[in-house]
Amino acid sequence: MTIDPQMRPIPDQPQSRRQCIAALVVTHNRLEKLRVTVGRLLAEDLDHVLVFDNASTDGTSDYLETIEDDRLTHMRSMDNLGGAGGFARGMRHLVDALDPDWIVVMDDDGRPFPGTIAQFRALPLDGWDALGAAVLTPGGQVCEMNRPYRNPFWRLPEFLRTLTGGRGGFYIDDSSYGAEAEPVEIDMSSFVGLFLSRGCFSRVGYPDERLFIYGDDQLYTLEMRRKGLRIGFLPELRFEHDTGAVHTGGHMVLRPLWKVYYIHRNTLLAYRVAAGPWFWPLLPLLALKWHRRARHYGPDAAHYRRIMRRAFRDGLRRRLGLSHAEVVALAEPRD
Repeated sequence: MTIDPQMRPIPDQPQSRRQCIAALVVTHNRLEKLRVTVGRLLAEDLDHVLVFDNASTDGTSDYLETIEDDRLTHMRSMDNLGGAGGFARGMRHLVDALDPDWIVVMDDDGRPFPGTIAQFRALPLDGWDALGAAVLTPGGQVCEMNRPYRNPFWRLPEFLRTLTGGRGGFYIDDSSYGAEAEPVEIDMSSFVGLFLSRGCFSRVGYPDERLFIYGDDQLYTLEMRRKGLRIGFLPELRFEHDTGAVHTGGHMVLRPLWKVYYIHRNTLLAYRVAAGPWFWPLLPLLALKWHRRARHYGPDAAHYRRIMRRAFRDGLRRRLGLSHAEVVALAEPRD
């Protein structure tokens, strides 16, 4: 489905205290995409923009030093902490140093459509603890990797639809992305275009750095919901995600192969939270589904299976102690 990026007219709102909004961008060696994102953010009505640089070696730090805008600051980590580490430390810094009313988060290849922050400022925010944007590809298609969902294990209508319709039974459908669609209460939203109120951090804390990449947003937003916080999906908030994820025949194929470890281990952790007592009956189905994904990896199929099996064991035992260097070594070819 292609989405018209034109936003709704901003409704007149009564005068109230101006909300302090900070943007957090996590980056690693994608300077050209970061340039676009930073430029887009500095054109928006934001109070602060923080770029968390995950040990980039492509001139990112030098580029950020050249920007003369008092709203922009950046933190540089000497080690690559992954998206989870960058989001956790960036959020903590913003809360401790600035205490904004809202923090909106994104990767370096995610950015708001022009006018999105003004649109956000005009919205009635009472009753929402977090708000997720409609995330689209540069071509205007719904970005599948950022499609929010309503947990079918917590909601009977979604559970029944999932039994017959699979994934489509619980993910937000295309009609919810329309310009005139109403807000939808959701249980999971990605860290691209997610607006988090200060109450989220006082009640839920910060993402788990040990996750490195993938699933940190799922686990964080599911934990928000378990603690009674409300997350809304508002289609008038528009973000673009210029993702480079590779799809083969409709299936995402991860490169380099070390990413296979993180996505399977962390997804298993998220399933455990989402499914509750249904997790154990679901486990054999997940194992079979993930085993079958190997066929999309061609000559790397056996290598994929070996990494996936290790990820499955670690996820099942809730082991998060493997360092990133060890994960990369795990994915090295064997003779």
